[in-house]
Amino acid sequence: MGNKIHHSEELLKLGSSKEKAHNFDKDVPKGCVAVYVGSEGEQRQRFVIQAVHVNHPLFRKLLKGAEEEYGFEQKGTLTIPCHVSDFQCVEDLINEEHDQCYSSSFCLR
Repeated sequence: MGNKIHHSEELLKLGSSKEKAHNFDKDVPKGCVAVYVGSEGEQRQRFVIQAVHVNHPLFRKLLKGAEEEYGFEQKGTLTIPCHVSDFQCVEDLINEEHDQCYSSSFCLR
């Protein structure tokens, strides 16, 4: 499992240096990360997500797809190769799970 965390961190590090040079990350709040999402033939869209989402199992599957598609040679912002609507569903599920966890007095996480 520790190896998977390392891979996720490596993917995120790859996206950081070029944006800083171009100030693409100036609108990314602390604790968040910008990603581009879009499958082949689809217009890519930029999303700013909470950094903690990267450790969620559903998001890890998306990162695995990025690793398989681009390897660790990806330059610039991390790109997730999936349909935008699928990404939005994943984000909605993660947010819903997070909201349920913090709105109850008991959480299994």
